[in-house]
Amino acid sequence: MRGTTEQMNTNTTTVSTSPAGTLARTGTAPAPNPAPTAGRLSGHDLTLGYDQRVISKDLNVCVPDGSFTVIIGPNACGKSTLLRALSRLLKPSSGRVILDGKPIHSIPAKQVATRLGLLPQSSISPDGITVADLVARGRYPHQKILSRWSDDDEAATIEALRATNTTELSRRLVDELSGGQRQRVWVAMVLAQQTPLLLLDEPTTFLDIAHQIEIMELCRKLNRGSGHTIVAVLHDLNHACRYANHLIAMKDGAIIAEGAPAEIVTEKLVEEVFGLPCRIIQDPVSHTPLVIPLGHPEE
Repeated sequence: MRGTTEQMNTNTTTVSTSPAGTLARTGTAPAPNPAPTAGRLSGHDLTLGYDQRVISKDLNVCVPDGSFTVIIGPNACGKSTLLRALSRLLKPSSGRVILDGKPIHSIPAKQVATRLGLLPQSSISPDGITVADLVARGRYPHQKILSRWSDDDEAATIEALRATNTTELSRRLVDELSGGQRQRVWVAMVLAQQTPLLLLDEPTTFLDIAHQIEIMELCRKLNRGSGHTIVAVLHDLNHACRYANHLIAMKDGAIIAEGAPAEIVTEKLVEEVFGLPCRIIQDPVSHTPLVIPLGHPEE
């Protein structure tokens, strides 16, 4: 588990490196949404895109401190683009992302990575690396030039393994793990960064239902038990309603609604955002909104 700064630099994965206020906002037009309120991480008048293609324009968003925020919406609506901008991976064409009162692009990347941890959609581990060594690479932002592996580094790595129930996997090769195990290990690496903010891009993609629930339970535990502010992009609306306490609904690059699940998740919103007729009932277990798709009537 021990290493040096030089060894940590070999990581092939980008290390970007009272719960949410429930003021809901809804609307149907892709006009600029209201300016965000105070929070450690926010975006102001953002224009986002790739090359000459604009995905979002005049976007305002604020991540409520201490929240488990989930960004929902149909494919290609700008969810992951927004998350990439908030994590400093994507620089806005205009507007600013603010972290702790400063434009995020004015803060050195290594300093950002001590405050904000990112789990991207696709994470690739080096061949032949063990779980312990991969998780230890989360300590890179805290390393100084020629510094040695410290007791703090060791303690942070051990705690990250414990929190994700991956301690028993520490000596195994990452390549040998199941999808759910591997995803927990990547979360452990992000936890080893010891950042108050965690950004997760589709953390349950390609996982079976049991492993999806495992990851969602872990996220809720980190938020409610350890106080992490979490922002995740999810496709499953019912998972979002059950585990998050703050939702951001997007369509065509715009924020259509924002607030607590019970306040904003309505049959009208689901049909507007996803084009899906549905009924909303109360989940008998979690007492959160449960979306029942009706499908489309046969023609």
